[in-house]
Amino acid sequence: MIFFSAINFFYVAFIAALLVLSVFSICFILLLRFKSRSSRHLQNFNSLWTVRFLFVIFIILWSLTEVLRLPSFRRFYLYPLFPRLTLPQQANFCKLHLVLSLGFFEPGFLIILLFLLDVSVKKTTHKSFFSVFYVFASCLPLFLLQVYFVFLGGFKVRLPQPFHRTWFIPDMDHGNEALVFCDYPLLSTILFGLFGVIFILCFLLSFWKVVSQVINKALKLRIFALALTILIGLPLQVLLMGMSAFWRPDKPTYNGIAVTVFLITFTFAAVGEGILVIKPIADSLAAAVALVEQQPLRENGQGDDESSSPPPPAEDGLTATKCDA
Repeated sequence: MIFFSAINFFYVAFIAALLVLSVFSICFILLLRFKSRSSRHLQNFNSLWTVRFLFVIFIILWSLTEVLRLPSFRRFYLYPLFPRLTLPQQANFCKLHLVLSLGFFEPGFLIILLFLLDVSVKKTTHKSFFSVFYVFASCLPLFLLQVYFVFLGGFKVRLPQPFHRTWFIPDMDHGNEALVFCDYPLLSTILFGLFGVIFILCFLLSFWKVVSQVINKALKLRIFALALTILIGLPLQVLLMGMSAFWRPDKPTYNGIAVTVFLITFTFAAVGEGILVIKPIADSLAAAVALVEQQPLRENGQGDDESSSPPPPAEDGLTATKCDA
């Protein structure tokens, strides 16, 4: 009981920290949206504010589904306030969590991460509608496959239990007050792994394209940090999820693996918000402030030298300017 309490506290603490970071990111996005109405310098950079906002929303929704997945959290915090779910309802909840987490929310914010990295070196400004449509269309195949295998049964061939087990009831907890533990079936992990292979290939292409055009060392360091997080974390996440299918969810080994998988996705989200949302918006706002401060000097003829020239207009990407901010 103490072990599970520590695990629950760990999850809740990290999810709360990620939610705070996400709210902070939303504040930055809305501040940029407000400032861009009166600043020409910020208008191009603000063109994809809806995509960044959707990126943060996907992370928030993933965080909430993760905390609701915890059986002890449901027992102590949800059931006193809401009607208790029956065992079939809890089992369907685990299936819904699996489809949303591995089929929509995590793939969604990973695809947006890739999209923001890719557009950072493009000269054209994407329309918000096209960008949002691109994200949802990219998520749709994996989402439908997860629905098919999790809710509709998938193959007609009878597979071993680890391939299709989405929920589990401990041996000592089969009464009316039983809690259902959610699990990662091997089939869903294989589908997510296929998505991961395609994602990493696309990420590598965008990564080398961006790095070849970036000359600022600090920006290049941030891009390498993002690439290192993705290229190491995503294969490790898929590997650990596949391994977890061979342990029962009430075992300490499984919980250790589940915590590591959670931390990997948490790192994706936190690093993505820091590098693709907070830092570039902060740079862009700082550049806009510098532009306003230089305006009186130029009007008085004191800003003709190269050192006082205004920064170029900010555009969508990793920083206030595409290559040398």
